[in-house]
Amino acid sequence: MTTTTIGAEEEFFLVRTDSRTVEPAGSRVVARARETVADLVSGEFHEGQLEVRTPPCEDTGELLRQLTALRTAAGDACRADSLGPCATGTPVLGGAGARVLGDHPRYRAGVRQFGTMLDDFTICSAHVHVHVPEREVAVLAANHLRPWLPLLVAMSANSPFFEGRDTGYASWRTVIRARFPALSAPPYVDSLAHYERLTTALQESEALLDASLPFWDVRPNPRVPTLEIRVMDVPADAADTAAMTALVRALVVCAVERVRDGDAGPRTCGELLRAAYWRAARDGWPGSGPDALTGRILPFGTQAQRLLDHVRPQLELYGDLQRVTAFLRRLSLHGCGAQRQRASWARRSRLTDVVDDLLAVTAGRGGVSPA
Repeated sequence: MTTTTIGAEEEFFLVRTDSRTVEPAGSRVVARARETVADLVSGEFHEGQLEVRTPPCEDTGELLRQLTALRTAAGDACRADSLGPCATGTPVLGGAGARVLGDHPRYRAGVRQFGTMLDDFTICSAHVHVHVPEREVAVLAANHLRPWLPLLVAMSANSPFFEGRDTGYASWRTVIRARFPALSAPPYVDSLAHYERLTTALQESEALLDASLPFWDVRPNPRVPTLEIRVMDVPADAADTAAMTALVRALVVCAVERVRDGDAGPRTCGELLRAAYWRAARDGWPGSGPDALTGRILPFGTQAQRLLDHVRPQLELYGDLQRVTAFLRRLSLHGCGAQRQRASWARRSRLTDVVDDLLAVTAGRGGVSPA
């Protein structure tokens, strides 16, 4: 068996351990972290963030060990500034770091192009990379993933609070992203040539900065031979990131198999998919939402069981079935990250408690033990 390698990226806010607000210390923290993990850590859109990325991994156990080590390195690098990495899709409390732009030409170009739309673009995501060497196969595999993307939103939803208020949503990060053109689910495409015509037209319209790097939630990465899935809020617990990576790999491998058998994927209605995204962002797990293939309103638990049945052979092939079923049990018992954040708030009606719990779980205290 040829192993399909995987990788994951996690973005964190840098939060002061006294005020629990976001601090613009990214450049300093990244410089210290690179002394131990080199280029596996980098800055992000705002100076109040950083990103860690695993090297390619053959199995999710290895990936979880890498994520745990990278989170530890980020935490160690934060300590000199009395900070901690905080895994949440949006900042629970604000702070200066939520507005200081990172030092990268692409970030500055984005501000010039999109202006005020980026004023509150303070979000942290988890990205999964799955090795797919043929770009033609990768863009057609994305057609197969499109109907499942809202369910991944509901499973990973971890951003109910935004700078001091409860938004009423489970994934406010998803709502922030939805306002941008050419962002969210990718369009259905018939071929790589069709995909490239679309991205070129979108760049010419200025809806994209770069045709080779669209903002869609599924895209072939232009620098490495992977299909990149970008739909998820960053989970507080690294074990959840590993489980979702396992699920995404199974989806991609299943999609690639179907593409190679001549199936270019279902033509899921874009408006129905948009509605399913919104419902998943609002309600999260254990809510309900439209099934993007049929339009029927189904509990996310039912949709997840259908997904599990859909990719069971691939999960068994890579030894990931137990990891994913354990993750689904955690969702059933405790809900998604948004529910857990609100449970932290409910103890004493203090947002500082929410941040403290997130800091602890991000650091590996109070989450699921590595498996």
